[in-house]
Amino acid sequence: MSREFPIGLTPPDWLVRNLQPHRAPLNRSAMARAALAMSLPLATGLAAGQPAYGALASMGALSGVISDTADAYRMRLLNIAVPQLFGALGVTLGAAVYGHGWYAVAALTAIALVSGMISTIGAVASVSGLVLLMNSVIGAGLPLPGAWWVAPALMTGGGLLVLALALLAWPLRAGIPERAAVAATYRTVSDLLAACGDPDRYVTARYAVTQSLNRSYDTILSHRARHHGRSPELTRLLAQLNAITPVVEAAPAVHLTGRPLPPEIPEAVRRLAEVVETGRTRAGGHTGRGAPGDLVDPDLSPDPDLTSHLPVPTTETARAMDHAVRHAAGVVARPDVDPRGADDRLGRPAAPGTRTARAARGVLLSAGSWHYGLRLAVCIGIAQALVSLIAVPRSYWVALTITFVLKPDFGSVFSRALLRALGTVVGLVVAAAVLAEVPPGWWSVPVMLLLAPLIPALTPRGYGYQTAAITPVILLLSDILNHKGTALLLPRLLDSLTGCAIALIAGYLLWPESWHTRVGDRLADAVADTASYVEAAFGPETDPAGRARMRRRLYRDLSTIRTEFQRALTEPPPTGRRAAAWWPLVVAVERIVDATTAARVRVRHGSPAPSSAEIGQVTLQLRELAEGVRRAEHLTAVRTDLTGPSGSVLEPLRQEVAAARAITTLH
Repeated sequence: MSREFPIGLTPPDWLVRNLQPHRAPLNRSAMARAALAMSLPLATGLAAGQPAYGALASMGALSGVISDTADAYRMRLLNIAVPQLFGALGVTLGAAVYGHGWYAVAALTAIALVSGMISTIGAVASVSGLVLLMNSVIGAGLPLPGAWWVAPALMTGGGLLVLALALLAWPLRAGIPERAAVAATYRTVSDLLAACGDPDRYVTARYAVTQSLNRSYDTILSHRARHHGRSPELTRLLAQLNAITPVVEAAPAVHLTGRPLPPEIPEAVRRLAEVVETGRTRAGGHTGRGAPGDLVDPDLSPDPDLTSHLPVPTTETARAMDHAVRHAAGVVARPDVDPRGADDRLGRPAAPGTRTARAARGVLLSAGSWHYGLRLAVCIGIAQALVSLIAVPRSYWVALTITFVLKPDFGSVFSRALLRALGTVVGLVVAAAVLAEVPPGWWSVPVMLLLAPLIPALTPRGYGYQTAAITPVILLLSDILNHKGTALLLPRLLDSLTGCAIALIAGYLLWPESWHTRVGDRLADAVADTASYVEAAFGPETDPAGRARMRRRLYRDLSTIRTEFQRALTEPPPTGRRAAAWWPLVVAVERIVDATTAARVRVRHGSPAPSSAEIGQVTLQLRELAEGVRRAEHLTAVRTDLTGPSGSVLEPLRQEVAAARAITTLH
């Protein structure tokens, strides 16, 4: 029989959320790559009589293992190779200031500023900034063997070994990960359709669809600027991904009716997912370019084998869903796609040079990038100054801890500091057994074969689990470099706790306004963008592709905001309590976007369009709400004044806007 904790022993919600592991399948291929890539350099170094060189190459392989997270081979190439270049630069700069006292402090502080700023560009830039700073700290804190170029070459070689292993099956499996990503999106859409009419299931399914669409578009568009017009497979997949968009748009309209869809419709979309994943298409087929409406081609004939069981629609929302599913079936079934009309509807990426210049300009002019860069630089500067004034064994571990903990794009700083400390303790227990029982030399290779796969296996479970897996690996490699054995354990614990304390105080507690920057301003921007979306949804039919891009960007932004709020909920009061108070407003904004999309679908399928006065009233209320959110630290009462024809397509939208503004009166 289960027992409840006494009131005084009940753990707080934020602690429970932090310690709860995430569910994720085991990536056995990544585990095999980690085992081979980290043990092979070690064995090679021992065989050559240079175990230190092997340990450095394995350290480089560790950064490659951490970056090895993508399924698509093109994304693997980008995710692993680019950080290795930054890592080589970092270890070179760090080694150049090794032993130079305050010059090293100044250099690492400047590198931390740059690392933090470029980390705000995107996922690959974030990992690149992390590896740049991490290797700079290692180079400045460890006496590296050989000439100045040896360590960068060895560490880069270790990372490139991971890349070579990750790309080994590319010729045999080219296109399979991309097809799997698009098929997974179709399956999440099928789950969304099955959840229509069920409020609890629908919210969860809608969020899963947004995340899946984000992943699929990122995968397909990752190298689209270079492959555009030359890869029929990518063009077809992008057309299939675009084709599911009208189905996603029709789902809110169906959900607002409160009635579930006939099961044949979700099942039809699930069958489409199977066709996408296998790559089967019917011979021949229409290759028209698509209508100027909302990414639906009315002339595209669906595959009768995929749509023959669909029920006859009897309402405008049912007609919208039927039309969207049949359009998707037609796109999925046709064997060829006209790239001029199929794959630019959601915006073709600019050329790489243009994107690089745009990103650099954005970093230099963004208050957010300077804000994060300065936080990271202050913490690294404090850490380096501290270890320069006080003799701390293995002092570079303090800065390394800060480098990993102070990554807001990877999660809450508070949570990462807490999980870093707990994970280090667990990892040190394993490391103590390894260092005490495993003799130096060749026995390190089979131990590495056992420990390395734990990194990709445990990383998806959470940061604490990743730390517990990495700690014994790092200590094993450090012991090969300096032969300290179990004497490494206590300094590692003290340095990690010191780094966590600096990150918490100088990078978290001293920046109380960071919560509003992370959450409040983003939410206000999303509300303002929603107002613009309402105007565009019922405006002239001049730029359907622009409206589609606006909708996708808005849903992506809301997904990011939801993730940020969930991170904030893992922090102790007052941040966690404030996030819990604001959470209903996040849900309300998502419902407003859904109601707008649903109204748009109804107008396209026969309902009278709303008047400009109705649209203006709703957008005014939304912009007032956005300004209130931007200025407020705490939710306050807001006047709500929304009226209009009860039979208008905007009536559900008015109700959602009124509910969003009324939420503020509850706190």
